[in-house]
Amino acid sequence: MAFSNKKKQKLFTEINITPLTDIFLVLLIIMMVVAPTFSSMDNSVEAPEINNGLNIEDEKTTISITRDGSMYINGESIKPNQLTDKLLAVRGDAENPEVVVKADKAVRSSVIMNVMDAAQNAEYKKLIVAGEPLSKKEERELQKKHQVEVPGDRE
Repeated sequence: MAFSNKKKQKLFTEINITPLTDIFLVLLIIMMVVAPTFSSMDNSVEAPEINNGLNIEDEKTTISITRDGSMYINGESIKPNQLTDKLLAVRGDAENPEVVVKADKAVRSSVIMNVMDAAQNAEYKKLIVAGEPLSKKEERELQKKHQVEVPGDRE
């Protein structure tokens, strides 16, 4: 004899999302634990320096300005009021004369603006402000060279 269950069984058609929620909560906790390590890794990485600028060519006129305001054109000491005349003399017959300005980081921008005005008055076509300031070594070399060449000139 077969026992028959005359009650009709209902089909269970709803999705049980409890296991899915548990999985998402576990993933969220894992991400919260791991996320701070990503930001701490960035502090220990030292990015390489990239030099993508152009090299300064020797044939260009270079104006160096030291921390104390001393000016040098191609290594020769000059006074600020002689800048335009000296730039005209150095320019010669160049078609596209260019001047490069290397200044110490402590030099006031008004001094750089005066150099720009002098270069414009001397009809230079292009002025380049060097990305690297005048190093202390370069400054010492310029000052030593000037002291050796003109020992008594102090104005």
